[in-house]
Amino acid sequence: MAAPMSQPPVAARPAVGEELTLRVESLAFGGAGVARAPGGYVVFVEGGFPGDLVRARVHQRKRSYAQARVSALLEPGLDQVAPLADHPGAPWQVLRYERQLEIKQEQVDDALRRIGKLDGFTLEPIIAAQQQWRYRNKLEYSFGTAEDGTLQCGFHAPGSWERIQHIEDCLLASEPANQARREVLEFCRAQGLAAFDRRTHEGFLRNLVVREGRRSGQLLVRLVSSRGELDVDALAGAVSCHGLLWTHTDARAETTVGGRTELLAGVPTIDERIGELELRISSEAFFQTNTEMAEVLYRLIVDAAQLRGWERVYDLYSGIGSIALTLAPRAGTVHGLELIEEAVADAIENADRNEITNASFYAGDVRLALGELVNRAGRPDVLVVDPPRAGLSQKIVRRVIEAAPKRIVYVSCNPTTLAPNAAQLVAAGWRLERVTPVDMFPQTPHIECVAVLTR
Repeated sequence: MAAPMSQPPVAARPAVGEELTLRVESLAFGGAGVARAPGGYVVFVEGGFPGDLVRARVHQRKRSYAQARVSALLEPGLDQVAPLADHPGAPWQVLRYERQLEIKQEQVDDALRRIGKLDGFTLEPIIAAQQQWRYRNKLEYSFGTAEDGTLQCGFHAPGSWERIQHIEDCLLASEPANQARREVLEFCRAQGLAAFDRRTHEGFLRNLVVREGRRSGQLLVRLVSSRGELDVDALAGAVSCHGLLWTHTDARAETTVGGRTELLAGVPTIDERIGELELRISSEAFFQTNTEMAEVLYRLIVDAAQLRGWERVYDLYSGIGSIALTLAPRAGTVHGLELIEEAVADAIENADRNEITNASFYAGDVRLALGELVNRAGRPDVLVVDPPRAGLSQKIVRRVIEAAPKRIVYVSCNPTTLAPNAAQLVAAGWRLERVTPVDMFPQTPHIECVAVLTR
């Protein structure tokens, strides 16, 4: 009788709370370092970067991997540089910028090949950002309370849903946007207003949203709070901005969406110019948060669409219409589909402002409304889709397949959801031709891509 085959040893799993000494090998999508404990057990290390030797404490354990946070950096990797600021919104600033770009390029390639099982496409070199700092046109801050009781305004500390790390100068925002944030904070401190407690759900101040027209210089400031009293006239006099809004909500979760919003001063929109377009943006409408790189992105989309002047184009998740209106002068007709009615209103107004008459915009859920649009307007020749980070559901992919466009331009902010969506489309008869990564968000793990699929 043959001897029984020996089973490979099972990697030892560290206990929650255990501290490990690890050498970080690479970065996973999302920014966590990848290391291996003795025996080969995978540990995702928050705050670890390639080449780092760290001590990390395990806070979550699964069958095949654990999650840990760096408790001490014993030896930095060769690509590390000194951070410019103590800023939780810029976790990759400790990597030299060229290495950031290399890693993002590698992660796009890995996602497409490993998750999507795709091959035969061209992966273009990643396009570097024009500005490595002070590039964001919109930032959402959170209010919190320091240990001494001082009101703070900043970002959630890494790994914490309740602790807020104060920011004096946000290096992702322009100087005028920073000044507006400081003015709001100084007013709230002078008024003795308390921050919302995320454990007890008591307190008043929740979030502050500052949006900037990079071309116009206009600022839109929105204070988000629980319901309560606010000296709105005094606040309006304390903050220098183009428009000041106040959103009050009963929601228990922390969110800047929903609630009741009222205009306290100025106007509820800002003006922006991107490429040849003059745009008007309302406070809650989606718009790319890096204006300068959005122009680069839109040029890629125009090139990918290869329009000759007669095509019927669909733009799904069209927002305020910026992509649709960029394509309209080069197409026969353009139809934008967007769920948020306020954004659709912005898109219609933006078409009027730019005297574009061959673009139409509709409010509706893509999952339900795409088939209706095909019945009403006809099948698209080119379909552009710019979905949320979660990508397209299987039902929406089926609707796209049923619409049968000859060319699909997929704009993705998450290559791990682009990959399975592209694989589904390839299985249905499209070919993934090329993918171009764009660095819209330096100092962070976020990646934007433009993918082209043809029948």
